[in-house]
Amino acid sequence: MVNPPRRVLMTGDTAGGVWTFTLELADGLSRQGVEVLLATFGGSYSASQLADASSIPNLQLLGSNFKLEWMEDPWDDIEKAGRWLLELEASFKPDLIHLNTLAHGALRWQAPVLLTAHSCVSTWWRAVKGEALPANWSQYQALVETSLNAVDVLTTPSHALMNALRDSYQITVDADRCHVIANSRNPRLFHDRAKEPFVLTAGRLWDEAKNVAAVVRAAPHLLWPVWLAGDQRGPNGEGVETAGCVALGKLSTEELAGFYARASIYALPARYEPFGLSAVEAALSGCTLVLGDIPSLREVWGDAAVFVPPDDDAALAAIINLLIGDPDLRLRLAQRANDRARQFTTERMADGYISSYRQAAEVHAGSRKLACAV
Repeated sequence: MVNPPRRVLMTGDTAGGVWTFTLELADGLSRQGVEVLLATFGGSYSASQLADASSIPNLQLLGSNFKLEWMEDPWDDIEKAGRWLLELEASFKPDLIHLNTLAHGALRWQAPVLLTAHSCVSTWWRAVKGEALPANWSQYQALVETSLNAVDVLTTPSHALMNALRDSYQITVDADRCHVIANSRNPRLFHDRAKEPFVLTAGRLWDEAKNVAAVVRAAPHLLWPVWLAGDQRGPNGEGVETAGCVALGKLSTEELAGFYARASIYALPARYEPFGLSAVEAALSGCTLVLGDIPSLREVWGDAAVFVPPDDDAALAAIINLLIGDPDLRLRLAQRANDRARQFTTERMADGYISSYRQAAEVHAGSRKLACAV
């Protein structure tokens, strides 16, 4: 049996759910005595992000402004970032590399490599646009496919995303090296309180996958106001109009927790959502969930949410108004969602990754023996 790693070099970014995931996992690993060096791409941290990271023992944070692979013209940055990461491996001497970005699986790593795919442009495009990724993304497609197939273990937060990756790429990684490990959220960060009459949506409002535009279109037909928390504009100029809703802007974890606690209904009629940490946060705060009827959200929530077709604005408005008019139903669904969300514990996620790290080390050791024999 391979010993669990004591030092992990992890990659991530500063935006959205990947940032939340990396901190949550670093916290869980820290409790098991694992030291994490988190190298991030995509820009600087906010004060609240630095505060969240500094509260985690055994976590060292190194930031960069290197572009992520899905950003506009990222290729020079990807090459420079690769050299930076190999330098970090040489100096930090980790027992394992945990990639939460998609570009660097095929680097000449010395340590075992696990890659967690949280999303990708190809699976996003199929779900949101209803077609294969256009030819002008061929360089991205080839890079990601090479990276996914080069690692020792590949993980995703849902079976739905693993299936979508297999539909979008020629994945040659053996099935027993492809693991599904659900994400988690610390329930101590969220709390319930007396609910108020409004509907909340949170996250990257600019991302078409979140389908916030449907909530905005439904807002004039709802009996309660709609409040939106998050960035309206994305890094490549994407945006969403919020007319008729209360736009709260980007909030810290603590600030957002306060709005979750007050909201009665959380609406996320997503077209694409590989796991949905914001729904977990809302459920931990006692919200009733209205979610897009897509495989991943069905997989995560089962009978603990109400599902609506992402393209049906009328159904979205009707379902929310039905819940507004039935407080007993809201309460029952909110309790189911809360019970479900509490199953996604940090300890369970960290244990899952420790197990996958062990397998990555075993695969890596076996590959080295084979290479030496040849």
